[in-house]
Amino acid sequence: MISITRLFDFPYYQLEKNNLSACLVTKYNGKWVETSTKEYIAKANSISRALLRLGVEKNDKIAIISSTNRTEWNIMDIGVLQTGAQTVPIYPTISEEDYEYILNHSEAVYCFVSDEEVLRKVNLIKKNVPLLKEVYSFNEILDCKNWTELLVLGEDTSNQNLVDERKDKVLPEELATIIYTSGTTGKPKGVMLSHNNIVSNVLDSSPRIPFEEGTSRALSFLPICHIFERVILYIYQYYSVSIYFAESIDKLSENINEVKPTVFSVVPRLLEKVYDKIIEKGSALTGIKRKLFFWSVDLGLRYEPYGANGIWYEFQLKIARKLIFSKWKEGLGGNLSVLVSGSAALQQRLTRVFAAAEMPVMEGYGLTETSPVITVNDMRNYGFKVGTVGKVIQNVEVKIAPDGEILCKGPNVMMGYYKDEKLTNEAIYDGYFHTGDIGEVDSEGFLKITDRKKEMFKTSGGKYIAPQIIENTMKQSLFIEQIMVIGDGEKMPAAFIQLNFSYIKSWAVKNGFDIGNLNEEIISNSKVIQKIQEEVDLYNEKFGNWEKIKRFELTPTVWSIDSGELTPTLKLKRKIVKEKYIQLYNKIYQS
Repeated sequence: MISITRLFDFPYYQLEKNNLSACLVTKYNGKWVETSTKEYIAKANSISRALLRLGVEKNDKIAIISSTNRTEWNIMDIGVLQTGAQTVPIYPTISEEDYEYILNHSEAVYCFVSDEEVLRKVNLIKKNVPLLKEVYSFNEILDCKNWTELLVLGEDTSNQNLVDERKDKVLPEELATIIYTSGTTGKPKGVMLSHNNIVSNVLDSSPRIPFEEGTSRALSFLPICHIFERVILYIYQYYSVSIYFAESIDKLSENINEVKPTVFSVVPRLLEKVYDKIIEKGSALTGIKRKLFFWSVDLGLRYEPYGANGIWYEFQLKIARKLIFSKWKEGLGGNLSVLVSGSAALQQRLTRVFAAAEMPVMEGYGLTETSPVITVNDMRNYGFKVGTVGKVIQNVEVKIAPDGEILCKGPNVMMGYYKDEKLTNEAIYDGYFHTGDIGEVDSEGFLKITDRKKEMFKTSGGKYIAPQIIENTMKQSLFIEQIMVIGDGEKMPAAFIQLNFSYIKSWAVKNGFDIGNLNEEIISNSKVIQKIQEEVDLYNEKFGNWEKIKRFELTPTVWSIDSGELTPTLKLKRKIVKEKYIQLYNKIYQS
């Protein structure tokens, strides 16, 4: 049996156990196209042979920028790594200035893009990237070389022995990839991850995810350029799970119903939106159906695992599952047995209600710098606890510093930041990686995250504010799509709020209010402002007087990745949001 020590060992390990006919599946022109394990490896070897013919050397950097997850990405990943070169995955949605910075900083010699929009951005800055020799595209694009040219160039197997020699010389402790963190401030940082960093993380976290080998089916849609989804894909390959790539976030619902996955990974914001949509549909019901729906939801929100609520609760839950929750499950394909969540804090109500609906969300915790998994929940063997991010995975150590910061040690901790020794030494010292997160480990070994150390701030009265906790609580309101708590150095905490415009419009119609159609009209409507004040007051009750949101301003624009307020994993870019709404900030604190 193949011993997995480098990333390109995963497909070979899968081939030895199961030659899946549907190893990687992507939709082209309306049709799902399967690539078998054998074909996956054959194409990766063709890419490796072609790259050697192009003169790619060991330790060269090759960038991949794709708007969607797709089969080609994975073939390129293995094809590049086998040559001893490294991949530099880049978020497609960042600015062309960031493209330029990353391509130059990493000294990328080739770049593979998915589509015309990404190519357009690369072409805008290409003249400023002197080391970049050529750009290839996955889609057929006029005046751009296509990646299939490399498959043709690699058809001749006469230099396969050279590929094998290169592969054999790749050591587990050597660099595999540089992942530039999207960052909520400043220039992107290049996180250097070795083969062993990622392989150890896959092998040490995979026992926590309950897969039936060779029979599970996954849908992949979170950005593969992020280490979270990438490691999940290697875990799928390890367990011989068929991987289907969603066409886009917009077509996610359609793809879920076509693929009927048993598993997919999510970020909390996505799950919040799914839940809000379900509640919206339930609110439109009438009579006994409506009563049953909200009785079930209320039951779900009180869920505790392992029958902790007693026999009567479990009996009622059985009824709710049959009458209501089965329809939720059907809406998500009907086969879903587990969801994996990472990247940000998950609201407890979502953990409870989805577990009640027999679609448990296994929340984990980690950072790009830790490859990424540090902890993860597991429904089996009492390894699941609501309100925590699970127990520490094997071979990884966590300790809590005197100031509450989570420190991590293990084979998963990065090699360092590329070309930045100073930053590396600021993050890794005394033998531990300093995560910048605040947390605690309970008596049963479950880790609970309380906030981002860097995001906590003090009011002028000297009181500490943990914004994420307040934001997560406020976002439970169906009227609030996004919220950012502000007030560093000010006399009180306040907030910018982006409304859930579609929900607020339907609320207005239902109540016979005319609030206008334009966002600018809606946010200045007195009835809307009054309603949001009621919602803020309601959730403020959960906090101490110094933490309560004293004032807020509604923003007219929808916060998004493209407009710059959110990172690709839907986290707030606090500095940018504050700069964008500085007039509203001044209005709050100067009045």
